[in-house]
Formats: sequence, C-alpha cells, structure tokens
Amino acid sequence: MKVSIDHDLCQGHARCWDICPEVFELDEQGHGLVAVPEVPPVHEAKAREAAENCPERAITVS
Repeated sequence: MKVSIDHDLCQGHARCWDICPEVFELDEQGHGLVAVPEVPPVHEAKAREAAENCPERAITVS
C-alpha cells in the first residue's frame, strides 16, 4: 500500500501523525509529511484510519 499527502490541501491538523506516527511525520509548521511512502502491512490499518480522519481529505491511499 502507498500513501501520499496533497500539500496544497493539508492544513496542519496533525491527525495523521497522531493516529499513525509510524508512517507520517510533521514539518516545521505542523503539516503532514509521509515518512514511509510504501506502508508495511502491519501499519496499513492505521494509515487508512489516518486518511479517513483527515478533515481536508489530503491523504491518498492506493
């Protein structure tokens, strides 16, 4: 599974990082970054949960 963040949509709520810090990290302004673009199976459920909880729907899971 792969994840990405649309940086034009991200508003820095940090829910992705709060839910799945194994895959996401934050930049200096608190906006989400993908630390692990190819998500290991053990973290897939949490990465999907993070995407579903993004208020701006800035996270794409494929």
